Amino acid sequence: MMKATAQRLSALNVLYFATLAPRIRKLREQGVDVIRLDIGSPDLPPPQAVVAALNECAARPDVHGYGHHRGTQALREAWAELYAKNHRVDLDPGTEIVPLVGSKEGIFHLTQTVVEKGDVVLLPDPGYVTYASSASFAGGEMYAMPLRAEENYLPDLESIPENILARAKILWLNYPNNPTGALATRKFFKTAVQFAQRHNLLLCHDAAYTQVTYDGVRAASIFEIEGAKEVAVEFNTLSKSYNMAGWRVGVAVGNTKALAALYTLKSHTDSGHFLPIQEAAVAAMAVDQAWVDERNAIYQRRRDLVLKALREIEAVFAVPQGAIYIWCACPQGLTSAEVTESLLDDAGLSLAPGSMFGAFADSHVRISLCTPEDRLQQAMDRLIKWWQKPRGGSR
Repeated sequence: MMKATAQRLSALNVLYFATLAPRIRKLREQGVDVIRLDIGSPDLPPPQAVVAALNECAARPDVHGYGHHRGTQALREAWAELYAKNHRVDLDPGTEIVPLVGSKEGIFHLTQTVVEKGDVVLLPDPGYVTYASSASFAGGEMYAMPLRAEENYLPDLESIPENILARAKILWLNYPNNPTGALATRKFFKTAVQFAQRHNLLLCHDAAYTQVTYDGVRAASIFEIEGAKEVAVEFNTLSKSYNMAGWRVGVAVGNTKALAALYTLKSHTDSGHFLPIQEAAVAAMAVDQAWVDERNAIYQRRRDLVLKALREIEAVFAVPQGAIYIWCACPQGLTSAEVTESLLDDAGLSLAPGSMFGAFADSHVRISLCTPEDRLQQAMDRLIKWWQKPRGGSR
């Protein structure tokens, strides 16, 4: 019998979606037609050139050994070219780019290189769960920055107490935002960079959705702001931009000191990507922008379908400018867990509860757009029927 597990593991719980999957599988085995609008896993395929590059490279006999921890020169140059094309940002492929096995692992690992016991991590609330779990695992303390609709889901940095800032190490931002779909202005990014400089913070920007935007808007990189490289690291990924979530291709770019620390840790935790995946990633980033625009048009049609249904039931929601979610308030008097439990049990519809995104988010649910329009319409029909059903004094 093994001895007790490490105490630091008590800082983590099994991720919500990992516990949800077996429950949904059981319901489906019982004949329930569950529609999943909870997780943000793209249902559309990557560009054909990506799969072709993978197959062509994988057929070679000389590509099946270990890859390099820092990726191929071609992969790092592809990331640099993508930033130059999309953001007019210059990155040095040798020192300012570290490929990741998905941006999630980079987010978790970078936190371990910066945060020690008693340090404070400034987190958006609602926000991606890995910001909090990585801080907790490192022994840090979390300070939640509320994202409110009336402030366009931007944190009020100046409201953070001085005693908190004195112990803070990392400031997390994420735009286009998960789960609200909000975008940050260049003015806000400039304010955030100056704030990080003033308080000696590492500004970490999760840019996973910068290539998923609507209504003709463009999402900015933090490095479009002068001086950002002095204080910032940006995380990016091909998961959402090129429908490659399962391929686990991400990147950290920016501040050379922070990236050097991340690279040191990663050299002990992984052995880089399979070379054919790196070749496929290079092919993805060379795809014409027209492919991205066409894919975003599909998501926009899905977004508008969901918004139409939400307006019909007079729900309160945020109209997303980017990302692949809609952030919707629960019916009055119900928590997000009560809503998602009832929808799953009574309507066979699975949404993500706001409570998984932070303490200030329990009054909302997140609706994913990663489902074809016909199934999405079925889901909205179920949601409307459930929403309009009398629930005693809870409404």
